[in-house]
Amino acid sequence: MPELHDTPLAPLTTFRLGGPADRLITATTDAELIAAVRAADDSGTPLLLIGGGSNLVIGDKGFAGTAVRIATTGFALDGDRLELAAGEVWTDAVARVAAAGLAGIECLAGIPGSAGATPIQNVGAYGQEVSTTVTEVVAYDRRARGTVVLDNAACAFSYRHSRFKADPERYVVLRVRFALEDADGLSAPVRYAETARVLGVEVGDRVPLDRARDTVLKLRAGKGMVLDPEDHDTWSAGSFFTNPILTEPEFAAFRERAAARLGPDAVPPAYPAGEGRTKTSAAWLIDRAGFTKGYGTGAARISGKHTLALTNRGAATTEDLLTLAREVVTGVRDAFGVTLVNEPVMVGVEL
Repeated sequence: MPELHDTPLAPLTTFRLGGPADRLITATTDAELIAAVRAADDSGTPLLLIGGGSNLVIGDKGFAGTAVRIATTGFALDGDRLELAAGEVWTDAVARVAAAGLAGIECLAGIPGSAGATPIQNVGAYGQEVSTTVTEVVAYDRRARGTVVLDNAACAFSYRHSRFKADPERYVVLRVRFALEDADGLSAPVRYAETARVLGVEVGDRVPLDRARDTVLKLRAGKGMVLDPEDHDTWSAGSFFTNPILTEPEFAAFRERAAARLGPDAVPPAYPAGEGRTKTSAAWLIDRAGFTKGYGTGAARISGKHTLALTNRGAATTEDLLTLAREVVTGVRDAFGVTLVNEPVMVGVEL
């Protein structure tokens, strides 16, 4: 396995931020990945796993341990069943699945990162989540020191969460298996209102697969959510904060705060999120708290295209980014009494 020492990690992240790792290993097979993890565990060395780097905020001091870049490959399609190696580029996999005429993940087009990260975060966008199509996850269990297969129920999926995220030191995702749908070249039913509006259809309708995928890509690009090396609005981790899920008393208090701040006609976004719980919009909160598109004067700013994305304008440090993130969290809390939670994984830093 290729091995480097005192190597900057910033080039391996979509933020282009982060100091060096003591040691960087690139694993190109499952066996190499397991061997690297076992060696770190046996020696008691801190371990950092890096896939596409699209969900990482690494501190300026870097990582004092072994970083393993997951570069495994494998795309296997058998009828409507798909297996992806953890290191497969997610956007490429979605394109290949759509080209094969299979529905179920077409609205997840353009999401940066690797396939192995998708079940960890229960990646979702535009009305789809991977939890609806994942059948099994093959993982290395660091506690049991062996390979395990977890079915969908065992993954314990919820909004941007899973068993893997709940216990991040235990499992290393090796492969992800999906059950897709052959709908004669049509998409899965469109579930997101914005997507349906742009497509000119009703929620629940189906459209040609390519049309659904292309529409989502255009929507994402318009919000700076499709990677472009020349566009600093895409030097981000996508949505930096998750949409808050509030209990009934919390949502009632939030609504009162919103009315007091914005006027009695203010209507905060509200979406059912399970019994007695309501999901609201982090982007709405950020914008109404005064952090509009392009906010900031330093090297880290809110995207000029989307308030949920914090961006590196080219010369930022991780501390610059965190300073901005903390300002946003404090501002939203002071304005509405809601505490935003970061979506990216923090390495060596915290909000």
